[in-house]
Amino acid sequence: MVAAHPVRRAVLTVAALNLGYFGIEFAVALSIGSVALFADSVDFLEDASVNLLIALALRWTAVQRARLGKVLALILLAPAIAGLWTAGGKIFTAEVPAPLPLTLTGLGALVVNLGCALILARVRHHQGSLTRAAFLSARNDAYANLAIIAAGLVTAFVWPAIWPDLIVGVGIALMNADAAREVWEAAHEEHKAAQP
Repeated sequence: MVAAHPVRRAVLTVAALNLGYFGIEFAVALSIGSVALFADSVDFLEDASVNLLIALALRWTAVQRARLGKVLALILLAPAIAGLWTAGGKIFTAEVPAPLPLTLTGLGALVVNLGCALILARVRHHQGSLTRAAFLSARNDAYANLAIIAAGLVTAFVWPAIWPDLIVGVGIALMNADAAREVWEAAHEEHKAAQP
C-alpha cells in the first residue's frame, strides 16, 4: 500500500499545477471568447479544489472518505454546468475564437494535464474514490485538451465558425458529468463496504 505521505505530495503538486494553469487558461478564454477554454479553465479550478480536499481527507476513516467521494462527484459536475451555461450564451454571440491562442492554450493545458495524470497514475488505486476522482479528472482533461487543439486547428483551416469551439465545450461538459457519475458509484460502493 502507498503511504499517505506520497499520496499527499502527489495531490498537492497536482493542485498547485491546476491552480496555476487555471489563471492562464481563464484569461485566454475571456480574451478570445472561447467556450471550450472557459469550460476547461473552470475544470482546472475544480481539479485544484478536489486535490486539496483529498490532501485534507487522507487520514479520515473509510466511511468519511467515501462520503467525501460523493461530495467530490458533485464538485465534478461544476465544470459541466458552467460549460453548458457558457455554451448556451455563445450561440447568441456568434463570436469566433482566435484559432492560434485557442490551439496554443489547449496545448499548454495538455502538457499540464498529462503531467498531472502521470503523477496521479502511481497513486490512483490508493485511498479509494478520492484518488480515483483525481486521476479520472486529469485523464479526462487530457482528452479534452486534445479536442481543444483540434477545435483550434479546424477553426483555423477548415471551418472558421463558432461550432468547433462550441462542440468541444459541450463535449467537455458531458465528459465531466460522466466522470462525476463514475466517482459517485465508486464512493457508493466504498460506503457500503465500509459499513459494519
